[in-house]
Amino acid sequence: MEVANESAIKKPKRLTSVVWNHFERVRKADVCYAVCVHCNKKLSGSSNSGTTHLRNHLMRCLKRSNYDVSQLLAAKRRKKDNTLTIANISYDEGQRKEDYIKPTIVKYEQDQRKDEVFNLGSSRFDQERSRLDLARMIILHGYPLAMVEHVGFKVFVKNLQPLFDLVPNSTIELFCMEIYGKEKQKVYDMLSKLQGRINLAVEMWSSPENSNYLCLTAHYIDDDWKLQKKILNFVTLDSSHTEDLLSEVIMKCLMDWDIECKLFAMTFDDCSTNDDIVLRIKEQISENRPRLSNGQLLDVRSAAHILNSLVQDAVEALQVVIQKIRGSVRYVKSSQSIQGKFNEIAQQTGIISQKSLVLDCPIRWNSTYVMLETAVEYRNAFCHLPELDPDLALSDDEWEWASSVTGYLKLFIEIINVFSGNKCPTANIYFPEICHVHIQLIEWCKSPDNFLSSLAAKMKAKFDKYWSKCSLALAVAAILDPRFKMKLVEYYYSQIYGSTALERIKEVSDGIKELFNAYSICSTLIDEGTALPGSSLPSSSNDSRDRLKGFDKFLHETAQSQSAISDLEKYLEEAVFPRNCDFNILNWWRVHTPRYPILSMMARDVLGTPMSTVAQESAFNAGGRVLDSCRSSLTADTRQALICTRDWLWMQSDGACIIFDLFAQSFLIHYIYLTISYSYYCNRPQSIF
Repeated sequence: MEVANESAIKKPKRLTSVVWNHFERVRKADVCYAVCVHCNKKLSGSSNSGTTHLRNHLMRCLKRSNYDVSQLLAAKRRKKDNTLTIANISYDEGQRKEDYIKPTIVKYEQDQRKDEVFNLGSSRFDQERSRLDLARMIILHGYPLAMVEHVGFKVFVKNLQPLFDLVPNSTIELFCMEIYGKEKQKVYDMLSKLQGRINLAVEMWSSPENSNYLCLTAHYIDDDWKLQKKILNFVTLDSSHTEDLLSEVIMKCLMDWDIECKLFAMTFDDCSTNDDIVLRIKEQISENRPRLSNGQLLDVRSAAHILNSLVQDAVEALQVVIQKIRGSVRYVKSSQSIQGKFNEIAQQTGIISQKSLVLDCPIRWNSTYVMLETAVEYRNAFCHLPELDPDLALSDDEWEWASSVTGYLKLFIEIINVFSGNKCPTANIYFPEICHVHIQLIEWCKSPDNFLSSLAAKMKAKFDKYWSKCSLALAVAAILDPRFKMKLVEYYYSQIYGSTALERIKEVSDGIKELFNAYSICSTLIDEGTALPGSSLPSSSNDSRDRLKGFDKFLHETAQSQSAISDLEKYLEEAVFPRNCDFNILNWWRVHTPRYPILSMMARDVLGTPMSTVAQESAFNAGGRVLDSCRSSLTADTRQALICTRDWLWMQSDGACIIFDLFAQSFLIHYIYLTISYSYYCNRPQSIF
């Protein structure tokens, strides 16, 4: 637009709004105009007109030119002397580095003031990056893909960033699959470079629609001696996936990740898992790997699951008594008058408990424990409540059974809390807890009450099956704890086995020596360049002319065996490390790796074995792991992609902090646009669609 014959007026000092950085104020006759320096459009420049219309035009102008708007707020924020600059760093999705800012962690020093602000550099809006951010948000928080088509979400996004083009859930699904592919490649590369071996946890999931799923999670200790885990596969099982074919499904997943030769141990969540599954996997995997000859370290069952199974036996045996107590509690809590009368009876009978009666949630057995524990304390009050239904009255024997079973449940709750509440659940923490359960089961079997002794016998029979499979693995992990070594095995085995304890202790001693010798041989071959870390032991040379092709291996085995055994003996003979609450076993082995180079290799693999697979949120759930309806309604490939990628994003370095700042800073950039157009968009009466 021509602005000839118009005299430019120097902007007075009172024009302090940053919007005037993009307009030139001119006067024609008695009328003032504001001329856009980008498109030369003439707008009202009167001091009575304000600047809202100028900001609205600037937004439209920016939309055509994609002009950098970061300077709109820069003027105000220059008032602060100390500013924090975010560098321009790109994602790895292929976007241009100069187009946008990669959200990174922002850490304030202690002497920084709260009012310090960001000085943003280039922050041009990028459609593809924003769509990927949205896809990551959906993956990370488990939101439904269909949320992008919800009216409320569309309104929010359009008000936050009008430049963002909304897409259907099918397009967001493609973005999620793209992220999955790139994150999967990262995990694959990481596993291929891992020096240690991998332990695989095998868990069964279900859904409200009675579908079944197989979740495979890799557990390992990385090169920095940090315990890590990553979900590798979430397989949807159909009617063709019978128990006989599960081994093939597992093996296919291992081969797809190319980690079958790195497998050290497998942990199943169900103690009743068919042993043939494990046998088939053993047959398909090379036998030349550091493990015990009887294979016990390859087949582990979840400790928390066996305890939950024992609890279900106890709850089932006490079901009639539990129903009576549940009915009694419900009656007392049915009205305030009955509750008041019950409290008076409790005081008269000398009950001084401060606890209140609670009803349980049957699928959460820890709540059943709380109900039983409280009811037992108010036993005398229940017995003297005249209006109580006679069908709900408990006999003296039933009250004794309730009291004893409550004691059982209390022990199991304490132990499962140790398992699920440990932030670093290395394999060494399980042995003393499981041994304590073993000793208690032996004592419970001695009860003179037939009901309690028969219940204890049933529980112990189930526990013995678990113990026969896992006791050696548990003991080896405990020995590799420098605070215990063989002393802890001797302490517990003497209580468990009595006169035959020495024989059992020798079995454990021979077992750890056998495993250590295998690591010694493998270590020698790695040093010689004939084996790679985590790989199977190599075969001898294929050169048929070499008549002594086995001699070199024999020489290494015998020489290394002599020095390696002394390495293990040195560890066992030295005094145990003092017990303290701040002890970190992984840090201890990291520091002592130069002193025990071979033993530390073995410790890394053994301590990384998942002896329990129950998540903290489902530790007391009798129904097992259940997939929500949102995820179960997806296709098998999409479901696996979302579940695996969510796990990988959370478990990246610095975990949730990085992810949080990723989204927080992304929204910060969007908020700049919202600030500029706030007045315009908040006052629009018409629909935005």
